[in-house]
Amino acid sequence: MTDLDLRLVRYFTAVASHLHYGRAAAELHIAQPSLSRQINQLDAQVGARLLDRTRQGTQLTEAGEAFLPHARELLRSSERAGAAARAAARPTRITVGYTVGLIVTPAVQNLRQKHPDADVRTLHLEWNEPREALLDRRVDAAVTRLPLQTDGLHVTVLYDEPKLLLVMVGHRLAGKESVTLDDIDSEPIPRFPDPEFDAYWRIDPRPGGRPAPDGPAVETIEDKLEYIAAGQAVAIIPAALHSAGIRPDLTTIPLHGVEPGHVVVATRAADRGRLVAPFRTSACACLNGAGVLHRP
Repeated sequence: MTDLDLRLVRYFTAVASHLHYGRAAAELHIAQPSLSRQINQLDAQVGARLLDRTRQGTQLTEAGEAFLPHARELLRSSERAGAAARAAARPTRITVGYTVGLIVTPAVQNLRQKHPDADVRTLHLEWNEPREALLDRRVDAAVTRLPLQTDGLHVTVLYDEPKLLLVMVGHRLAGKESVTLDDIDSEPIPRFPDPEFDAYWRIDPRPGGRPAPDGPAVETIEDKLEYIAAGQAVAIIPAALHSAGIRPDLTTIPLHGVEPGHVVVATRAADRGRLVAPFRTSACACLNGAGVLHRP
């Protein structure tokens, strides 16, 4: 079979999306008769008619239905290939993502010192964005916390991070030197939509297999803080959030008897960008949770 022309494949997916030649032609900024000829050329390359035009409108043929998902994946693959090539052609640019409470400045400064011609950028990410931001190439490295789906990623643990209990200032436990899970056995803890993240930060199940107390459903950290400030919940948080300056109507207490969290640097597993490995090295050498630059 003749190699497929990606331009024609793109034209076909536009018509398939609209099921209307006129609207597809307007989107593609070409004349409708020309679009019809291009689709006919694609039919010839594929060896089957992909679209039917009737009085009722334009419809996909059985061949078109079978071809469409492969056509879309072919275009996505082409876009990824182009993005990878452009990234390789700009070896002196890297974007570093980071999530709330984590300081990347020492590692970024270290990379700039070692690569003075590099264009090193930073981008704040929401708690649930690092994996998606890496895979869609908004960032080339991300300093974030576990849990994190690691398939397709290269993940290195940088340091452990203690966990604290966050409560309202007037809470019965506020002011205690420390607490354990037994002290909050009946305290509601907000639930996040991501099951792995939710189970990890609610410590669900608890030691012995008992479920963690239920709590209000939230989607953002700000909503979680509002429930806690209102006395309707407590939360287990990473220690860095305390130093990041949480609301004055909230306070933290050391939480004993639980495993610490883990701060990691993540990159795309197959990324061969020339600054990716150097940044990972800088992160391992310079980031220890204190925001202090340690000379390797």
